[in-house]
Amino acid sequence: MGVVQLPQAPAAHAAPTGPHTVDVSIDSLTPAAPGKGDTVTVSGTVTNDSRSTVTDAHVALRRGPEISGRSALDTAARRTGFSPVEDGPEIKERTADVDTLQPGVSRSFSLRVPVKDLDLGDGGVYQLGVSLSGRPQGQYEQVLGVERTFLPWQEGETGKKTQLTYMWPLISSTHLTAQTDADAQQTPVFRDDDLASEIKPGGRLQQMVALGKDLPVTFVIDPDLLATVDAMTKPYRVHGPDGPAGKNQDVAKQWLNDLTEAVKSHEVVALPFADPDLASLAHQGKNVPSALGHLGPATELASTTVDTTLGVKPRTDFAWPVDGAIDSSIVDVATSAGAHNVITRSDSLRESDRLTYTPTAARPIGGGNTAIVADEGLSTAFEGDLTKSGRASRAIQSFLAQTRLIGLQDPDRQRSIVVAPQRMPSTSQAQAMATALRTLETADWTQPLDLSDAAKAEPDEAAARNIPARAAYPSSLRHQEMPTEAFRQIQETQAALDEFRVNLDRPERVVTPFGNAIMRGMSTQWRGNRAGAAAFRSSVRDYLDELTRKVHLIQKSNATLSGRSATIPVTVQNNLLQGVEGMTLKLTSSQPNRLSAGDPQEIKVDGGHSQSFKFDTTANANGPVRVNAQLYTADGKPYGQPMTFVVNVTEITATVMLVIAGGVLLLVLAGVRIYLQRKRAAARQTGEGPQGETGPDGSDGPEGPGPDDLDDADETDGANGEDAGQPSDPAPDTGSGNSGPSGSGEKVDR
Repeated sequence: MGVVQLPQAPAAHAAPTGPHTVDVSIDSLTPAAPGKGDTVTVSGTVTNDSRSTVTDAHVALRRGPEISGRSALDTAARRTGFSPVEDGPEIKERTADVDTLQPGVSRSFSLRVPVKDLDLGDGGVYQLGVSLSGRPQGQYEQVLGVERTFLPWQEGETGKKTQLTYMWPLISSTHLTAQTDADAQQTPVFRDDDLASEIKPGGRLQQMVALGKDLPVTFVIDPDLLATVDAMTKPYRVHGPDGPAGKNQDVAKQWLNDLTEAVKSHEVVALPFADPDLASLAHQGKNVPSALGHLGPATELASTTVDTTLGVKPRTDFAWPVDGAIDSSIVDVATSAGAHNVITRSDSLRESDRLTYTPTAARPIGGGNTAIVADEGLSTAFEGDLTKSGRASRAIQSFLAQTRLIGLQDPDRQRSIVVAPQRMPSTSQAQAMATALRTLETADWTQPLDLSDAAKAEPDEAAARNIPARAAYPSSLRHQEMPTEAFRQIQETQAALDEFRVNLDRPERVVTPFGNAIMRGMSTQWRGNRAGAAAFRSSVRDYLDELTRKVHLIQKSNATLSGRSATIPVTVQNNLLQGVEGMTLKLTSSQPNRLSAGDPQEIKVDGGHSQSFKFDTTANANGPVRVNAQLYTADGKPYGQPMTFVVNVTEITATVMLVIAGGVLLLVLAGVRIYLQRKRAAARQTGEGPQGETGPDGSDGPEGPGPDDLDDADETDGANGEDAGQPSDPAPDTGSGNSGPSGSGEKVDR
């Protein structure tokens, strides 16, 4: 489209009579921060939103007044109407004909103007607008649409450059579950396979890495993302009854390789593992026992995960509450695990109205802690839907204009400014951010600075450093916090895990996936998805309970005890892939005076096996007795459900006991009689009497016994037993033959 000059419309016709009839969009402004000899090109589209045809239409560039400060920039950005004074006159010879514009029809335009024709001063920020003028059906020519952008400008040397720190976040939502498959490799199970779309070419996280590697940024990483992508590089499965095997191993490997290369030349800050919601912990979880105890392990795990995955040692002494909103309780929680630098924002730690410039970000807040106050305007510049090029261009120019105005506030005072953008920028947002940062590299009013250096910058004495009260925390953010009940549920799951782990011979197979899942349940990324967060926490506990139930007692049928004592076996089934040990199995009789159930036994059962443990029982009376079997952990807490069965004791009566005793006595007496008979017979054969006397003739040997003598001996032995003496050996044990438990029990492979 050619560049033509149209006659200037009469002043009366320039009145703001219909500036919303036609939508004007500035899709690009290049260069975004022009130099002295550059030519500025403004491109975009105009769309007739009315029901009338517009004739004799043309678009024109308008240079408005210089912006005097950041508040004036905000005012200009919010203005919607057209004003000849505030928008400025059309720049001569910088117009383009559109002619007729039918209802609903769009036309593109491109206007070029040398910087020298813009009549810019020594340096500053100027409003640059594009207007469409034309004749609605049956009316006179007027301005029917206008759009504005901002042009940062610098000529010659600046004062002291603004040090700019840009945080480049690599964070995603929770994708891994606590569940792993029952194999030696513990194949992980994912909630979904959505992460693949973020790390594949063109995806959000792939773009963040590809763009960030060539930008002067500090990578701020949630280590859970690294652990999840690393899990994707190996075999994995997606959750579901017949969940499919994951197929994105190559995509995951490429992303990790690209990130590993990118961070070699950048500073890396690691958030605590899974990016816990510090504000929710401070406001809702602080009074739940041990809730804050997760922060320390999350910080330690963060360092290990980044170092292992990327081969770099990250900084772990930074805490980042959601949206940088803080109060005294949030600061206390954030610094409790060693994060002495708290990233907040200037809309939370507000400056006094007396301060006429944007101060350095770092502020000492006591206790050896530092608040890093990110600039709100710069941090929120790229929020919203930037898929439309017009919105992206406006965001870029606004960001550049703000950085230029910060430097102009006090050119001789160097300041360190920090930008903390949204945690999970979209692809279009990331691309706009990258464009702005690349432009700043060619401009001459900022210089990059790592986040760790920004934390050490000399603070401004006049800058705010008083932490807001708890009541100042934004209600919109408070409504998104995790409820106290969520932290109670997390703590109950942790307690159940602690009780379960001590019984395992390889506890790390359970502790690692469940410990990580518990941390994921407290993630900041659950904000705005309370139902999803509750479902995730419940799924973690349900799966832990499922594993716990794999070690259980096998139900016994009722038993009959037909003697005074017997051995009762109880079987423990272990369907885990690892052994259990250290637990105690105990039988308890409902009537101990009738049936004694035996001593408790310590158990050890290999994975995938069942094993029986034998208990010696003693019956004292007849009748049915209910017996409870219960497993206990090493610290004496019941484990799993008890198992109950009935033992029916029979034939334990006084008559039976007398009969048994009489029978035993007869056996003993019979044995004594036989013994004495044999002894006397032997004595007669050697000549000795039963009492060691000599024979009647004085010889050494006795007289041979006659029949009368034998009868007398038998009669004496059988009747009085006075000469029988005592047997040389005690009577044999007549017990049941089960002298004790078998110790470790019998092992049965299943």
